[in-house]
Amino acid sequence: MDLIKPIRSLIDMDTGVIENCDNIIERRLSDMRGMYADRETLRRLILQEDQVVYRVYEVKIPEEEGQLAYSTTILYPGKVGREYFMTKGHFHLRETAEIYFCLSGQGYLLTQNNQGEVHLVQMNSGVLGYIPPGWGHRTLNTGPEEFVFLAAYPADAGHNYRVIEEKGFAGIMVEEKGHPQLKSNPGYKKS
Repeated sequence: MDLIKPIRSLIDMDTGVIENCDNIIERRLSDMRGMYADRETLRRLILQEDQVVYRVYEVKIPEEEGQLAYSTTILYPGKVGREYFMTKGHFHLRETAEIYFCLSGQGYLLTQNNQGEVHLVQMNSGVLGYIPPGWGHRTLNTGPEEFVFLAAYPADAGHNYRVIEEKGFAGIMVEEKGHPQLKSNPGYKKS
């Protein structure tokens, strides 16, 4: 394991930006192809304005056992059809846990195990969501403002986005009568 020096990170509590971050990941609607059930609406939205769905601010930590990685995510408000803006979602390559701590806004942490069992954690300022090992996860912004959270996980956890891209999540969150509702994903492919 590399011996690194302690790091001081400054998080702007109003915006969620880590001011000394090493990497910013930006996901636009065009990066989210295959994630939303309403593919035709997604296609039209990309052509109209390829909006930013979310940004992740990462601090570079060695990806090795014993290290703890962390980042902030700013998930913007919006919908594709009736489905809320969301992160791509992933499983870890190793059986590890992760925490999400909501700094501002509101939304949900949507988790799923390999058998397709879905669990929701409602998130708002001050809520910490715990993701046990073996659970895939994504977040959804169901509010009118930015949903901002801090994530912390073992630095050697790895991220498997491909399984979500290929199979989808068993559940999707849609707006129904002005409220978020969990529904079965018609495009989910069981193992």
